[in-house]
Amino acid sequence: MEKDLEYYLNLDWTLIEGEDLDFEGKPYHYIMIEEIPSFCFCAKSIEKARENYKKQLRLTLMVMLESGEQILEPGEEKEEINWEDICP
Repeated sequence: MEKDLEYYLNLDWTLIEGEDLDFEGKPYHYIMIEEIPSFCFCAKSIEKARENYKKQLRLTLMVMLESGEQILEPGEEKEEINWEDICP
C-alpha cells in the first residue's frame, strides 16, 4: 500500500484538546496531534477547532511528505536517539 496524503489523513490520530488564554487574556481552544509535535490548530471554540483542524493537518502532511520527513503513525514508538552516534 502506498502511504500517500490520503492514507495519512485517514489515520486515527491521537488528538489533544485544550483551552488557553491569548495575549489579551481571551480564551481560545486548540487541538494538537501527539504523533506530530509541530502540529497545533487554534480556534475561538472547540467546535470550530474540531470542524477545521483537518485543513491544517492536510497542509502539514503535504509539507512533511514533500520534504521526506518521517511521519510517526498512531501506535508507533518514536525511535530513540543514539547520542553517541551524533556526539561521539
